[in-house]
Amino acid sequence: MTTTPHTVEKIGGTSMRRFDLIKDSIFIGQRNHEEIYNRIFVVSAYAGITNMLLEHKKSGEKGVYALYCKEQSWEWGDALTAVQKHMCDLNAELFKDEINKSIADSFIAERIEAVRSCLIDLQRLCTMGPFKLHEHMSSVREMLSALGEAHSAHNLALLLNSYGINARFVDLTAWREESQLPLNEKIKRAFAEIDLTNELPITTGYAHCSEGLMNTYDRGYTEITFSRIATITEASEAIIHKEFHLSSADPNLVGEDNALPIGRTNYDVADQLSDMGMEAIHPGAAKGLRQANISLRIKHSFDSDHPGTIITKDYHSLTATPEIIAGQKTITAISVHDQDMVGHTDSDLRLCRMIDRHNLRYLAKDTNANTITHYFNASIGKIESVCESIEQELPNADVSIDKMAVISIIGSNMAVPGILAKASNILADSDINILAIHQNMRQVDLRLFVPVS
Repeated sequence: MTTTPHTVEKIGGTSMRRFDLIKDSIFIGQRNHEEIYNRIFVVSAYAGITNMLLEHKKSGEKGVYALYCKEQSWEWGDALTAVQKHMCDLNAELFKDEINKSIADSFIAERIEAVRSCLIDLQRLCTMGPFKLHEHMSSVREMLSALGEAHSAHNLALLLNSYGINARFVDLTAWREESQLPLNEKIKRAFAEIDLTNELPITTGYAHCSEGLMNTYDRGYTEITFSRIATITEASEAIIHKEFHLSSADPNLVGEDNALPIGRTNYDVADQLSDMGMEAIHPGAAKGLRQANISLRIKHSFDSDHPGTIITKDYHSLTATPEIIAGQKTITAISVHDQDMVGHTDSDLRLCRMIDRHNLRYLAKDTNANTITHYFNASIGKIESVCESIEQELPNADVSIDKMAVISIIGSNMAVPGILAKASNILADSDINILAIHQNMRQVDLRLFVPVS
């Protein structure tokens, strides 16, 4: 790969479906040759496809993977056929000429049928005693995920070539490959012969590697691939194209006139947003960029004239001020009250170990002499499982569960005198009681837990 200065850019699934808009806002427009090239693109599956292949991220509705988990069931086959039909319907929307549409349909048909055959063979094999289906489910999940990104990346390369762009489909899904390489080595080999000055790589967000991205990052794998490509190829900047600006608040809640795009912030703020479930970037991906000292730009996919938000490692607002207000309505607090805790130092450790065993992480925690409360954004099933463990191991404790919401005020420099008093007064004026408050000495966020409205 040539060592010319370049960017690595990621496009989300909703933007990918709007090729008519991103063609000019991201790829062509008024750009000259140098501005069109010297970029690497990493793409997500089209919006909704990964939900169909795995399970719905929010509702939990079963996709192909979740149905395949049901041993001896063939419902997954119909679900896979539905995925193929939906992909071909998307192809029909995107391609105006029959030749490229036929190429796109044939590409996905070959992959779908190969995956179908593999899953049938595995299911039959696992009817034999020595073979257990659950031992192979992580591989099945990765194989199904790969279909979504391969579909969107291949389509995008085809579409751009039809407009005279020398786009190159870079397939990291290990299709028909026998070797299994570490992610870094896989990326180095994939880009070794690419001339960025004259080729535009369109890369699958899923990368099959010996580490197994799904096992560690599950559906955050696209941004991990994006981040790793940026660090390995020594990008001058990483860019994520989203369907919205990174703003001071959610414009859908406060109104567009009351939400302002953020000009600059740092990776610390990005981490706080991630903790609230409002990712600017996956924390694992941010870590790689931060350590390599690569700045991240968040851009609106359909607003090419706006410079977006620059996120760097060392930015610190000269003026102490909040930058973003975020929140969640689905917080659950687990409070453990036990007067035998007084004077004992191991109570907190025991609770944290129980929480860790259930693969949960908490948003905040507070303690006093005899009560420890953890705040979670998790399903009721997981909350109940943790509570059962606590009651079994601490039979003398009173365990209570409370539903609430959280308001998070975030900024790179939040050392604002009186900010807590001001926030409290605003809520009090609206007759909203504060149940708990969390603010640490680093002065990057303030969290207010309040009743669910």
